[in-house]
Amino acid sequence: MEDYNKIIESLGVRFIKAKNIKLLQPIHIKNFYDVENTIVLLHQGEISFGPEKEKVKEGDILFIPGGKMVSLTYGGSNPTTLSNEEFVSNKEKYFAINKDTAKVGTLSDSFGYITFEAKVFDSVNFFASLDIPPFVINGTQELAKTINELIVEELSMYPGKERVIKLKTEEIVVEVIRYILKNRLFVEQLATNSTYFKDPRLIDIFAYIKEYLGGDLSNKVLANVANVSEDYVGQYFKMLTGINPQDYIEYQRMEMAVNLLRTSKKSIREIGAEVGYKDTAYFCRRFKMMFGIPAGKMRRRESLMNI
Repeated sequence: MEDYNKIIESLGVRFIKAKNIKLLQPIHIKNFYDVENTIVLLHQGEISFGPEKEKVKEGDILFIPGGKMVSLTYGGSNPTTLSNEEFVSNKEKYFAINKDTAKVGTLSDSFGYITFEAKVFDSVNFFASLDIPPFVINGTQELAKTINELIVEELSMYPGKERVIKLKTEEIVVEVIRYILKNRLFVEQLATNSTYFKDPRLIDIFAYIKEYLGGDLSNKVLANVANVSEDYVGQYFKMLTGINPQDYIEYQRMEMAVNLLRTSKKSIREIGAEVGYKDTAYFCRRFKMMFGIPAGKMRRRESLMNI
C-alpha cells in the first residue's frame, strides 16, 4: 500500500467538466471514446456498456478510463445506433443539459457526468497507463454523494467554487483508486503496469516529452535523456510501459490537441503545429484515426456540451 500512497501523492488531478444530463431518447454509441477519464452516475433510467451489455444499476457509477473505447447504451428498448462521430454531430437530439441544481439526481432518465485528468508526476495518465477496462463502482453512496455535490458546485456561482471543485475531484480520484484496491480489481494489470512509476530514468523521459511535446522527440533524443543507447531506448521504454515511445508521444500530442481544441480559439493548423505536426493534413488524418472524429467536430462537441 505504501507504493500506492506515493503514487496518489504524486497525482496531478485536473477537473475538466461536470454535467447533469437528461436523456431525450435512447441511444447506442458503438465506439465511445475520450482522452479524459469519465464518470457516469446513473440517477434514474438504464445504462449498459461493453460487448456483454453489462448493466449499470441506478445509484451506481460507470468509470471509463481515458483512452478506452467502449460501446455505450443510454436508455431502454430500440435505441438509435450511432458511431461516436455521428453522436458528436447530433448530441443535442439525445442529451439535454439540466442546469437546475434542485433537480440534480431527481429527473427520470438522467445521469451525472464528470470528466477529469489524473497524471502521475504531471506526465503519465494514471488510469490509462494501468490498461484497465471500464467498470462499475457499486455500493458507494458517499462517492455518489460527492459526485452530485461536485455537479451542484459546478452549476453554482458560490465564492470559492473552483477550489471546492478541485478538492472534490481529488476526493473522487482517491475513492476510485481505493475501490479498485479494496475490491482487488485488476490485480494483474496493477502489478504489471504500476512498476514503471518507480523508474527514475523513465520518469525523466516522461517529463522531457511533456516539456518539449512540440519539438524533436526522436529515439535519439530520448536516449540522451535516459542516458541509454539509441538502439536500446525503444526496447527499454516498451519493456516498462508496454508501448513503444513514438506511440506514447503521438497519444500525448493528440491529448494536448484535444485540450487546445477545447480551451482555445486557435486554428486546426496552429494546433497541429503546436503539438509537433508540420503537415496539417497528416495531423488531421492521424487525429481522426485515433478519435474517430475530425478535429473540427471535436471542437463542436465541446460547444454542444455547454448547451
